[in-house]
Amino acid sequence: MREVTKYKGKDVLVLGLAKSGTAAAELLFNLGAKVTVNDQKPLEENEAARGLESLGCTVVCGKHPLSLVHKGLACIVKNPGIRYDNPLIEKAMSLNIPVITEVELAYQISEAPIVGITGSNGKTTTTTLIYDMLARGPRKPLIAGNIGKVSCEVAQGATKNDVMVTELSSFQLMGITTFKPQVGVLLNIIDAHLDYHGDSTAYAKAKGRLFENTDETSVIVYNYDDPTVRELVKEAKGVKCPFSVKEHFSEGASLTDGYLVVNGEAILHKEEMSLPGDHNIENALAAALVASFYGVDKKEIASVLKSFTGVKHRLQFVKNLNGRAIYNNSKATNIPATITALKAFDQPVVLIAGGLNRGNEFDELAPWLKGVHGVVTYGETKEKISRVAKDTGAKVIEVNTLDEAVPKAYELSNEGDVLLLSPACASWDQFKTFEERGDRFMAAIEKIDS
Repeated sequence: MREVTKYKGKDVLVLGLAKSGTAAAELLFNLGAKVTVNDQKPLEENEAARGLESLGCTVVCGKHPLSLVHKGLACIVKNPGIRYDNPLIEKAMSLNIPVITEVELAYQISEAPIVGITGSNGKTTTTTLIYDMLARGPRKPLIAGNIGKVSCEVAQGATKNDVMVTELSSFQLMGITTFKPQVGVLLNIIDAHLDYHGDSTAYAKAKGRLFENTDETSVIVYNYDDPTVRELVKEAKGVKCPFSVKEHFSEGASLTDGYLVVNGEAILHKEEMSLPGDHNIENALAAALVASFYGVDKKEIASVLKSFTGVKHRLQFVKNLNGRAIYNNSKATNIPATITALKAFDQPVVLIAGGLNRGNEFDELAPWLKGVHGVVTYGETKEKISRVAKDTGAKVIEVNTLDEAVPKAYELSNEGDVLLLSPACASWDQFKTFEERGDRFMAAIEKIDS
């Protein structure tokens, strides 16, 4: 860990706990800061806050007094999910107090170079691919950010021989000041989190902050096929490494005659990849560029792409069951994510979809249900999805629960089909998280196979 003295003896406010706030508060305390922690959960219900209080931090729980923000503060470290129209944040900004997220702290203390990965879709898959590829090369990878451990916690143990592979959200990137990845990866931009950012321009600008501190030593890996991404990297400093499934680059990565080609060398044919879909080819090209930069042999890169089964709940290959390929895509909590999954398969699909009713309709799914010969819908949205599916000519079954949906979907399927859970809805009508929903799906598959 780098020696950092800028916080010693300084007043710092950590706003919001959870894992990232707790890790940030502990780090700042150990760096000699006078740490005040503010969290909405009452102290008697707040184990993390009580632990920080016993450490020596000042803890204020259950309320958010504006008096916590004053000119004497060196900075505020906020939970990424806290919006910038929060009264405490607005007051801090009016007083020109820096408001950062814990990834900024991670950069300040890390001895290891950082690979920062962001984008609207594919972050977790690409981050995991990069980690797996680097594990076969000369540098030791450490995974951090939205996947794995909190970044500033990982950074404390990172050395110059390591590489921090860090998944970054737009929320986290809004709170950086000096953060500079050695390699920055921008995968794609679609409208997302507009309730937080206000509009699509502000959202894209937040993603583009990944490159705001880059210089001539930096590497910029970006999706050439995405016009918003191209615009965001136009003024960025560093060595630009594009990837594309449409264009060919001698320096960069592309899909050429069916082969994934990196810096002019063919890695493998797309049909050899274990993960289906053009979106996963894009993720693979981005990951292969990063791995090549860190000296990973192309045979090792190819080996990872042939064997990678996906990230749990994200178009995860579960198993082959009596000739059916089973995929768990519980992370598809919206319609575009389900469309992306359906586009990934050439073979017939039996789709399980449904979940929380947010008031929207599902008509935009219709064009992508042409290759779907069976749809089983469940939950609060079952009737809405059923209406759209019936108009496409698919066989449709409505049930109440996911547990009922899985065996019905299997009955509809034939040998050679894909059986796909891709709900197009949030999970909260029946489950606490999409992870719980995906686990239930896989457990139901195991019952069929038992």
